[in-house]
Amino acid sequence: MNNISAYSASGPKARVAPCTIERRPTGPTDIQIAIEHCGVCHTDIHFVNNDWGMTNYPVVPGHEIVGRVTEVGHEVKNFKAGDLAAIGCLVDSCGVCNNCEKGLEQYCLNGFTATYNSASADPGGFTYGGYSTSVVAKESFVLRVPNSLSGPGIAPLLCAGITTYSPLKNWEIGPGQKVGVIGLGGLGHMGIKFSHALGAHTTMITTSEEKGNDARLLGADDVVLSSDPAALAKENGSFDFLLNTIPVNHDLTPYLELLKTNGTMCVVGAVEPLSQVNAAQLIFGRRSLAGSLIGGIAETQEMLDFCGEKNILSEVEVIRMDEINEAYKRMEKSQVKYRFVIDLASLN
Repeated sequence: MNNISAYSASGPKARVAPCTIERRPTGPTDIQIAIEHCGVCHTDIHFVNNDWGMTNYPVVPGHEIVGRVTEVGHEVKNFKAGDLAAIGCLVDSCGVCNNCEKGLEQYCLNGFTATYNSASADPGGFTYGGYSTSVVAKESFVLRVPNSLSGPGIAPLLCAGITTYSPLKNWEIGPGQKVGVIGLGGLGHMGIKFSHALGAHTTMITTSEEKGNDARLLGADDVVLSSDPAALAKENGSFDFLLNTIPVNHDLTPYLELLKTNGTMCVVGAVEPLSQVNAAQLIFGRRSLAGSLIGGIAETQEMLDFCGEKNILSEVEVIRMDEINEAYKRMEKSQVKYRFVIDLASLN
């Protein structure tokens, strides 16, 4: 077994603190990666706090992992030591269900194995994430980082990136379409970048003029202030697609009115019950309300390759591993533009 340095939370509301964990030896189809950067997702806070009632402690968060390959199993075909590689939210799935056979591992009908907090035969009984110095994973769940990409801005592509790219591709967003991205944060800023790069007329729908100015720098063609009901109402019936990144329960009513007939709003931010949904808006406008969860391995690789072609990276603030608890506090106050990334060299 390999003992490595990591940071974990030992119980609900506990501080994330230094610890030592064990990783499995590199098997025949495994790849070992020395982690250079790990993005910080709001999901990490939910698991540390046990907000969803399913945390297994000690929990080592982190599912936006980028680093250098240090060892490969003898059956590994597509990676070698020294390659820049990445791991996102998944490290395994059943591989045989209808969804897995279609490359939709994120919707595995038998339950995918998450990068952290999932039951596993690994040491400790559960998967441990990227708040650590190294990780071992199956080759089939490891992603290749294009040579044209470098730096800490790669890491959030593995969650925030694919979470916004997947629905835009699924609904075939492109030139001639009008897309609204609701909310400018870790997800929303990537939604703006991808929608713009795909050729759609992209509108940022946000609460503040300051965020609107930022959105224009990220590629937004227009800005609509959701805090101005009259300005919002002027856009009713004009959008083909809305990407809703608001991370908490909220009233969907004003946003659904923005959709054209046959338009779709896809929710990617609020992983909880939405109490305000008026079915009449769907029925009388033949509108659709949908959701989307990350992407499969092939689609995530497609997203990384697209980012390599278009020179797309996340906007990040780099922190040391020992700054993670303060980063959590700032995230809860939306005091980051737009994603924290941990420099794991601070653990060596």
